[in-house]
Amino acid sequence: MVAGPTAVILAGPTASGKTNLAISLAQSFPLGLISVDAAQVYRGMDVGTAKPSPLVLKQFPHALIDIREPSETFSAGAFCEAASREVRRLVADQKIPMLVGGTMFYFWAVTGGLDRLPPADRKARQRIEEEAEQLGWEALHSRLEKLDPDAARRIDHRDGQRIQRALEINQLTGESVGASGSAGPTFPSNTRVIRLAIAFSDRGMLHKRIERRVDQMLDLGFVEEVQRLVRNGLAPNAWALRAVGYRQVHRYLKGELTYAAMRNQTIAATRQLAKRQLTWLRKTPGFVWFDASDGNIYATVQNYLKAQLPKMG
Repeated sequence: MVAGPTAVILAGPTASGKTNLAISLAQSFPLGLISVDAAQVYRGMDVGTAKPSPLVLKQFPHALIDIREPSETFSAGAFCEAASREVRRLVADQKIPMLVGGTMFYFWAVTGGLDRLPPADRKARQRIEEEAEQLGWEALHSRLEKLDPDAARRIDHRDGQRIQRALEINQLTGESVGASGSAGPTFPSNTRVIRLAIAFSDRGMLHKRIERRVDQMLDLGFVEEVQRLVRNGLAPNAWALRAVGYRQVHRYLKGELTYAAMRNQTIAATRQLAKRQLTWLRKTPGFVWFDASDGNIYATVQNYLKAQLPKMG
């Protein structure tokens, strides 16, 4: 039997060192890097997303970075389609796809497949957004609990994007989010997927890393980046401005938060994001875990992959 292709997933909470590890591994193995980050897809959102520098991207290209304007929406379905094309391109080029990032819902989608759901409906979304502005997303989450209890249990009451999508599907089809069957995974059916998770064994160390990262972003011009996005016409209700950090900086620019409050709320929101990422990883079987605080983590993961990856060429 001819062996199928191999793909690698490298997941972990924000600020755990995923990007640096992936770049180091790409120097030792024939890897093609694919970004799994819902915010790094947007052009001009560089500082607040900890996007690799242009120099790094030139030397180690990451697919699915800078592929959309911040004014556009980018769904999990669109990600799966784009990731599927990149996976097949890399396999055809005799490279091993490595999907690296922290948007856990995207990882779930590319490995398990999204439901076959209707395409986005602009009018329905606009109606829901207008209601959210009047009533708030928590009120719409309460409505979702009555219409689709299973979806409401899976969706946080503050997650406007997913609340909107679930309500939109219900309005368009009269069905729940999961009632339409699976669209199938992104990877070819015979793909062997190696799942790597990187995380700090000491939660306090992760919190310190997050605080340092937020301060570095502010020093590097995070506020100015958001100012530039708004000055270039990005609408206040754009999904891009709802990303962690961008939401808080935008509120600061509108005068709703002091600088200190903006900084503290960004740190708190990033820690909450990391907690959700870790919860998802722990609930998802098949991952091999590595300690981000290991001073020799590159060598540790390198040795593991040497034993797991097929010989290329």
